[in-house]
Amino acid sequence: MKKSKNSKLNLTDILVTIVVALVFGLVFRVLEPVYNVLQPLGLHLDALLYGIWFIAGPFAALLIRKPGVALLAEVAASMAEVLFGGSGGIINFYYGIVQGLFSEAIFAAWRYQKFTITVSVLSGVAAALGSFIIDLFYGYLADLAGWNLTLSIIFRLIGGALLGGAFSDVLVKALEKMGVTNLVRPVTKDDYDVLKK
Repeated sequence: MKKSKNSKLNLTDILVTIVVALVFGLVFRVLEPVYNVLQPLGLHLDALLYGIWFIAGPFAALLIRKPGVALLAEVAASMAEVLFGGSGGIINFYYGIVQGLFSEAIFAAWRYQKFTITVSVLSGVAAALGSFIIDLFYGYLADLAGWNLTLSIIFRLIGGALLGGAFSDVLVKALEKMGVTNLVRPVTKDDYDVLKK
């Protein structure tokens, strides 16, 4: 799937991205208690759910298909979570910046020419990797035993791939089938081909 001819963000792109970010910010806030319930169970099962916090960037990039959208979506979603009362406070914003940069870097690596499930999954994994930078900075990983750290990394990467990346692709494809994406981007031959499946 190719990007649109005009790669500059217009007001509609920005507003749609912000609305998407607000929705995901609310989702982040609503899922926080579920995440907190999984934490005491051990084995870092909560890290699998962590992938949902990486979804805003890949989803918005697949939807809008323009440079800067993944970063804007992650940052705005993290701010929305803060405004909705997320327990992480301003640290959530720092996560959003780093995760957005890492997510955006994957789409940039393909020069905003490919918007496939593979690129989306890599974007989710990249956001997961970026989240570890903040974890390291704040010392969240320092007390973990080697095996515990390994589980945390593996499960967070899996969560990033599945929830952040693959689920983003599934959601955008569902929107494509309903014709919603036609409201925010030009119709391409690939869009018509999706309808034939």
